[in-house]
Amino acid sequence: MTPRLVVLLGDQLHDAISSLRAAEAGRDHVLLAEVDDEARYVPHHPQKIALLFSAMRHFAQQLRQQGWHVHYHAYQPNTEQRSLLDVIQALHKQHGYESVLITQCGEYRLQQLIEHQWPTTLGVAVTCFNDDRFIATPEQFAQWAQGRKQLRMEYFYRDMRRQTGLLMEGDEPTGGQWNFDADNRQKYRGEVPLPPALTFERDDIDAEVLALVQTHFSEHAGSLEHFNWATTRNDALKALQHFIDHRLPWFGDYQDAMVMDEPLMFHSLIAPYLNCGLLLPMEVCRAAEQAYLDGHAPLNAVEGFIRQIIGWREYVRGIYWLKMPDYATLNAQGNQRALPSFYWHGETKMQCMKQCFNSTFKYAYAHHIQRLMVTGNFALLAGIKPQDICDWYLAVYADAYDWVELPNTLGMVMHADGGYLVSKPYAASGNYINKMSDYCSHCHYSVKTATDDDSCPFNSLYWHFMQRHREQFARNPRMGMIYRSFDRMKAEKQHAIIARAEHLLDHIEEL
Repeated sequence: MTPRLVVLLGDQLHDAISSLRAAEAGRDHVLLAEVDDEARYVPHHPQKIALLFSAMRHFAQQLRQQGWHVHYHAYQPNTEQRSLLDVIQALHKQHGYESVLITQCGEYRLQQLIEHQWPTTLGVAVTCFNDDRFIATPEQFAQWAQGRKQLRMEYFYRDMRRQTGLLMEGDEPTGGQWNFDADNRQKYRGEVPLPPALTFERDDIDAEVLALVQTHFSEHAGSLEHFNWATTRNDALKALQHFIDHRLPWFGDYQDAMVMDEPLMFHSLIAPYLNCGLLLPMEVCRAAEQAYLDGHAPLNAVEGFIRQIIGWREYVRGIYWLKMPDYATLNAQGNQRALPSFYWHGETKMQCMKQCFNSTFKYAYAHHIQRLMVTGNFALLAGIKPQDICDWYLAVYADAYDWVELPNTLGMVMHADGGYLVSKPYAASGNYINKMSDYCSHCHYSVKTATDDDSCPFNSLYWHFMQRHREQFARNPRMGMIYRSFDRMKAEKQHAIIARAEHLLDHIEEL
């Protein structure tokens, strides 16, 4: 019987993936490929590349042990097979496959190639299966969105709670309310010891991959020195359990907190495993829910964590497939400023930005508030071109894939979709950063002033952003108070703030 070829992508590393379920181990072949085009279309953090290459190699080993005929295309910098399609073509010439099976990928660009280029180039049918690791299909989300003027995540999240039964008591939410976010904004002052670190033993596959990545991708921003990601499903499950045991009980209270030289805090650190397939969303949520039922973790922590997965994660994926490809080009504020070079080298006098860059380059990680309210907030206030900052986030974080990164950055961080994703921009002065961190007390700049030579850049840039987009935002009922506050300032103070901001923008590389 003629074999079919199952193509598994680097974010599909689970043996229950839909394309594998449609295949037969004794008949069909499986391909995993490390290709230059995918590794370099943005300059991915070396740790992100190492995580995926090593996880892919471990997964290939697992599939062989399960009886699959696996073709593994290891990274070859000088090969003529630069793309995934090149590798598939070469295999097809050897084996004459009946058809190709693949699960829907996480990137519009590649999905279009799969659907429209692959069948013609290969001359065989290409069957693309729904990625049922997610709760909502793109079609289900589109149906939910139909007829709604604004797509509010909270209402979608409630539907996902009802659909999954997570934290539900019949038709009502556990605890009598859907969302405990108001309880999850505490500043961390050392009340609870930070959890112990989890480390993983490295095997020959890890060592080989780390050496390869160091050799071929060391010019990319970021270091391999502190690589500590799980590269097998067993280790990813250990990471999940470590979070449940040591971090989840305090995750809710301190999920927005930022502390000098402590980037990990009580966060789960499992997003890279969810997004590449080593962990499944529902098993993660069930584990968190069980911790609440067992009395190990409070409801505000568990609800907040589950909301990030079945609420926000599912929601941004729905937005992505509903609005692409036009969504990627949106620029509602008309921003054209280039991304400052310190986003790539991390050297700046702004302590909050420096702390986030240090975490990013050291661990390929920064938590959601660091991304949204520090590095993202600065890009928003400074008027950075949305596509520049989107490419940066996609490149530097181990959990970044186009479907999740683009709506988060372009919509939530940059408000470049004009308010489609969130009703008001997440703009803030240095006061917010000071409220949620101890960064400001260690900074070159003063968070208490806006017009002096050493004033926190976020302070004047905040008002500059608000004023240059006043026509767009003044009618927003959630922002009227902001403009009234500015209007109550004396004219000379207003002028001094704007002048300070314009000076900073003119000398942005010196901050």
